[in-house]
Order: sequence, then structure tokens, then C-alpha cells
Amino acid sequence: MSRLIDAYDAAFFDLDGVIYLGPLAVVGATGALADLRELGKLVMFVTNNAARSAQVVIDQLNSLGFEADDHTVLTSAQVAVTHIAGELPQGAKVLVSGSASLADLVQQAGLVPVQTAADLPDAVVQGYDPAMTWPRLDEAALAIQAGARWYATNDDASRPTERGLVPGAGGAIAVIAGTVGGQPTIFGKPFRPMLAEAVRRTGAQHPIFVGDRIDTDIVGAANAGMDSLMVFTGAHGKADLVATGPGERPTHIGADVRALLEPPRPVAVGPARADCRGQIAQADSGTVRLQSVPTTLETQLDALWAITQLVWEDPALDCTAALASLELVG
Repeated sequence: MSRLIDAYDAAFFDLDGVIYLGPLAVVGATGALADLRELGKLVMFVTNNAARSAQVVIDQLNSLGFEADDHTVLTSAQVAVTHIAGELPQGAKVLVSGSASLADLVQQAGLVPVQTAADLPDAVVQGYDPAMTWPRLDEAALAIQAGARWYATNDDASRPTERGLVPGAGGAIAVIAGTVGGQPTIFGKPFRPMLAEAVRRTGAQHPIFVGDRIDTDIVGAANAGMDSLMVFTGAHGKADLVATGPGERPTHIGADVRALLEPPRPVAVGPARADCRGQIAQADSGTVRLQSVPTTLETQLDALWAITQLVWEDPALDCTAALASLELVG
């Protein structure tokens, strides 16, 4: 039996919403990653979350039963600080509008972390911080207006947790952008530096990226020229998938990361018709209809993939009722 992962030498994984949800591992993820390693596949965890140090992430992954170390975890904070240190002289002042972990990285890179615009920083770097305050955002805005370069680790609009979605770093960036205008230089997904660094570190020749968010994970993979697998354990769901445009579309879909160990999901598309493993979607008078009602998660995913192909070819098609019938898919 061929497996989806057979076509790739490495798998890169987003963390929040893919590997874990808050303090809990996603069901089936630990076993799936162990199986990938047994198959000799390279594994790397690639997270936009810049609030925590790589070591904290490593410790959490290991506590949940995954295998992680310095070589297999990459954060957007690490990528950002590496690039910033390459652009600024040693000893340059950087106002850190982010977590203590981000400030530590800035210091380790030979730069000087500061907290106020009165310190006359050469640059501002924003990153997610659950303890962010309005006065700290004020200082960042004032420093940028005074001429400091503006950087950000990532611009995720939200973060998936075991309780639901919460605001991400993108919210803090939007506050500053609404004040000073423009946008920072951003390093995390979907921008190229993040996945380019993952490829450099692993030496992967043909990796696949696994993520739950279209705007960061799937677009990030596309920007890096990389295939992607969208899973439905985190932020985005079936309606988001169908609504994607060129450059936003995953190569594959699956319920969760275990899809890497299952056969690829083939689909045959003809005039007004798409067939994915026997689940047939038909376009009729501007509406997408399913020829049968699938009852299992896998068959509903097959039906979703068929529906998706039709709507991608003709976005004017109405697939609302067809999607609603797929009750097991988020």
C-alpha cells in the first residue's frame, strides 16, 4: 500500500492545532510521528509562536511523547533574530515588544534589548506575548515613528487552543500599523525565511509541510515551492478550504497528521463532475450536489475533496448545502 509520505523525504509540522492544542497532544499525533521516524523520514517542528523559547517547546513536545531536540524545533523568533543580527551592528539597541524569551534571543545575538523609545533603539521587534500591555505598544509605536527599523517574528491573526481561538501576534502588529502606517519585515510563515531555514537545517530535498492554517501554513508552503497537507484539527475548516484561491490551496487534505501514513486522496475531475474514491460531486444549475451522503469521516473528506475541486474550477458554484452535509468535518 502506497502512503502519502512515500513521495517525500521530510515532513515539517506546525505545532498549535496540528501537533498539540494547548497542553494536549492531538489524538494520534505521537504514534504517527514515531512511525514516520521508523520509515527514515526527516521530521522538523516549525512554529510561528515566538513567545516561548525553543527549549520550552522541546520540553513540552517530549513531555507529550514526541521526540524533539535543538535540531528538530525551529521558532519564528530564532529566524527573526538571526536575520536582524545580520542587518544591525553588534551592540545595536532593539526594543523588544514581545516575550522575555525573545529578549533573551536578542541579547544572545549580541544586540541590546531595551523597553522604551527613550532608549533610542535602532530597531523594534514584535512577537507574541500573552502579557502584552498597551503602554508597551505605545513605546513600540513611538520608537518606529522616531526612525527605528520595524520587524516582527510572525503575523498570525489567531492561535488555536484547547478552548478555541485566541488573538495572535497579528493583532498587536495591526495596532501599531494602524498608528504609524506601513508594515514590518516579517520572518515567520507565510514568509519565505521560515521554511527556507527549515530546509537548510534538515537538508531535505522534497519536504511536505503539514498545517491547519491556510493563511500561514498552506500559503507559506506555496511561497516556498513546497507541497502541503491541510489537517482539520486546528484553526481552519472545510468552508475556508473551499474558499481558497490560487496560491492558497493545499496539495492534500487529511483529518490529522496520520493522513501522511495513509494512501493519497486521488480525485478525477470531468465536466461538472468530480470523483474522489467513489464520492461524487456534481455541478447542477449552479449548485454542487453529492450523489450520496457519506457517513464516515474518511468518506466525508473524500466528498469534501471532490466538492473542492469543482468550486476551485468555478467559484460561482453554491456548495453550502453539500458542505453542511459533511457534519464530521470541521
